[in-house]
Amino acid sequence: MKAEETTTFGMGLFLCSLVCVLATLFGPPPGAQAEDPDSDLLTIYVVNYPLKYFAERIAGGHAKVVFPAPADQDPAFWTPGPDTIGAFQKADLILLNGAGYAKWVEKASLPRSKVVDTSAVFKNKYIKIAGATTHSHGSGGEHAHEGVAFTTWIDFDLAAKQAGVIGNALGQMRPALVDEFQSNYVMLAKDLKDIDKSIREIVSRNPSEPLIGSHPVYDYFSKRYGLNMKSVHWEPDEIPSNAQWTELKGILANHPAKWMIWEGKPTQASVNKLKSAGLGSLVFDPCGNVPDQGDFLSVMGQNVENLKPAFPSGGKDAALNDG
Repeated sequence: MKAEETTTFGMGLFLCSLVCVLATLFGPPPGAQAEDPDSDLLTIYVVNYPLKYFAERIAGGHAKVVFPAPADQDPAFWTPGPDTIGAFQKADLILLNGAGYAKWVEKASLPRSKVVDTSAVFKNKYIKIAGATTHSHGSGGEHAHEGVAFTTWIDFDLAAKQAGVIGNALGQMRPALVDEFQSNYVMLAKDLKDIDKSIREIVSRNPSEPLIGSHPVYDYFSKRYGLNMKSVHWEPDEIPSNAQWTELKGILANHPAKWMIWEGKPTQASVNKLKSAGLGSLVFDPCGNVPDQGDFLSVMGQNVENLKPAFPSGGKDAALNDG
């Protein structure tokens, strides 16, 4: 190397070292691109709120979990637009509920390597729906509950299994965080099993108590806890039609229920008319969408409290509530 080249090279090394020292002392020069603190976060897209809650509990601060369904629609029957589907496709992980939930995923092209069906591990426990009735609620248009029942997570034993699948998927993507994810999962699973235990204890007071479900979403819930339940197709925010009242009377003739379980708070008119017919009203919210208040765990805790009047201690009939 020539002398002048050696001098130039040496000067270059000196200037480079000087810049590095100054950057360490005073930060990057003006206009330099700052490092994104969230660049290592996993981006997870989910199809319902329970999966969002489970993923956030397990991932802790290591993931951004996105649930894009509008608040006024049932995520089970909502269909996202092209831009939202594109966002799903770009995610690091896509969590599905399975069991036929979110019909749109069957038609969308989602990368298989990113998709995790959280209920596939208990596919042999899926409940098939014998008959289907087409109806509508909210702004989602008409739909029918048919094929396979999909509200798996209100069997809290199954919910814990779904959470376990999420934990495993996260661990595969971030092996260095496996222990943290496992610890978070254990705490979540304990919460879910505590709810499961509480419901079993409540129902055990009178497991043969006839019940009416206001909507056909309680299949797994009913099976897990041995409920004696028959369902109708009523919406909490709508006044039942004469035909619906007639159908209910026909059911009550052979199924003398004293309580109707609602997905959400029913209208006072419905509560009053049910009360005059000898039925109380209680809410057990499946919480498929983001709740107005609280989170999944607090909603389920309230659901447990709401069940107690229908299964009073000692098996005595409880006074009908006013909703």
